[in-house]
Amino acid sequence: VVLVRIILFPLTYRGMVSMYKLQKLAPKLKEIQQKYKKDPQKLQMHMMKLYKEHNVNPLGGCLPLILQIPIFYGIYKLLLYSIELKGAPFLWIKDLSVMDPYFILPIIMGLTMYIHQKLTPTNFQDPMQEKVFKFLPLIFTIMMATFPAGLVLYWTVNNILSIIQQYLINKILSSKVKK
Repeated sequence: VVLVRIILFPLTYRGMVSMYKLQKLAPKLKEIQQKYKKDPQKLQMHMMKLYKEHNVNPLGGCLPLILQIPIFYGIYKLLLYSIELKGAPFLWIKDLSVMDPYFILPIIMGLTMYIHQKLTPTNFQDPMQEKVFKFLPLIFTIMMATFPAGLVLYWTVNNILSIIQQYLINKILSSKVKK
């Protein structure tokens, strides 16, 4: 997990910088959307002009995350079907290849996902999208409750490292803003 986080840090950092810039532009974007809600062409034109003026790529926050998906999917498949986890104990779990019998790891994973979500800058244009996003930790907690404990452990550690990484990125970005 640590190695993957280190390798992907430059991509994550660039994505977070882009999301941070978009978050700062959110009030101006809302203003443009209200002003040109009846004229989609002018709306697009003025939004693109704003992005260009502030040197912001609207896909900059998503692209690095999309590039990470195949890596995480590969690790997911590896851990899901790994025989090395068969019979491997971890604290209260006797076998990492089966689900956590007490559901402690999925709950911790959901909590860490929620904390990470709170630290991450967002720029929702659609209120429904924002509501769905807020329920993702709960959905993932329920979904991951029956997965092998090794996979949930990996995801939990990944979330903890993401929280640390996000905290550091937020500190770096806030110090740049102060200068």
